[in-house]
Amino acid sequence: MELILKKDVENLGFADDLVKVKSGYGRNYLIPQGFAVLATPSAKKVLAETLKQRAHKEEKIINDAKAQAEQLAGIEVKIAAKVGEGDKLFGSVTNMDVADALEKAGMSIDKKFISIAGGSIKRLGTYEAKIRFHRDVIAAWSFDVVAEAKK
Repeated sequence: MELILKKDVENLGFADDLVKVKSGYGRNYLIPQGFAVLATPSAKKVLAETLKQRAHKEEKIINDAKAQAEQLAGIEVKIAAKVGEGDKLFGSVTNMDVADALEKAGMSIDKKFISIAGGSIKRLGTYEAKIRFHRDVIAAWSFDVVAEAKK
C-alpha cells in the first residue's frame, strides 16, 4: 500500500514522503491517526506540485538549520545529577534533561529532536547527542554529566 505521509513518523519517514507499508498498518493506524493519506494518482500530482513550489523555500530553511547547528557547536553544557557510589547516577539523564539544559543555555530545541545513544545516561562522563534541526541537518553535540554539588 502506497501512502503519502502528512506528518513525520519515526522509523518510517518525514512529512510529504511517499512510502510503502503493509495495508493493515496503513488502514488501521496511519490513515485514522491523520499521519498519512492514500497515494492516488491525483494526490501524487498535488504532492509533486507542492514539492516543486517548496524547493525554493526549503533552501532557506536548510541554511537556517545549518546556522543553528553552528551556534550549537559553541555551547558547552554540564548537566548536574545526583550521584551514588562511584560514578553511578541516581536515576538517569535523558533527552528531556538535555533539552532543559540547552534551554537554560539559550537554545530552544524540542526533546523529540534530540537522541542519545542508548536512550538514557546512567554514569558520569562526556556523552554525545544527535540533534536534528532538519531532515538533512543533523548535528552531533557533546555534553558533560557531572556530580551535583553536595549541600
